[in-house]
Amino acid sequence: MKHNVMLTIASLLSILLMTLHLTSDTVHARVGTPEAGGSTLVAVPILAVWLYGTLVLGERRSGHIIMLVGSLLALVMPVAHVMGAGGVFRGAIARSSPAFLFVWTLHALGVTGMFSLILSVRALWSPQWGQSR
Repeated sequence: MKHNVMLTIASLLSILLMTLHLTSDTVHARVGTPEAGGSTLVAVPILAVWLYGTLVLGERRSGHIIMLVGSLLALVMPVAHVMGAGGVFRGAIARSSPAFLFVWTLHALGVTGMFSLILSVRALWSPQWGQSR
């Protein structure tokens, strides 16, 4: 399989999981928090650039850089939720009804983010790597 195809698929999966995660953050936000006020909509232009970099610039160095930054964002999301005051390991998340889906999305986001990070770094490190072998 062509390596750029794997990177594109992993990046698209990360974008999809990120939208699911941000939706869950907004739906389950407590009143008065930034998430409840729609601050997650700030992510829409970021996700649009990430999607553009993945689909339109996927074969270029600039696309690999955009996917690298996006994969770092995807990788940071689970860490931020684990380390936060209401983190996964502090038990606060267990009190919400769809906790399983939320935590699963975080884990899947971390996995696809790490995979995309590895592939994009490798593509940037060796320009010939992205070509079919």
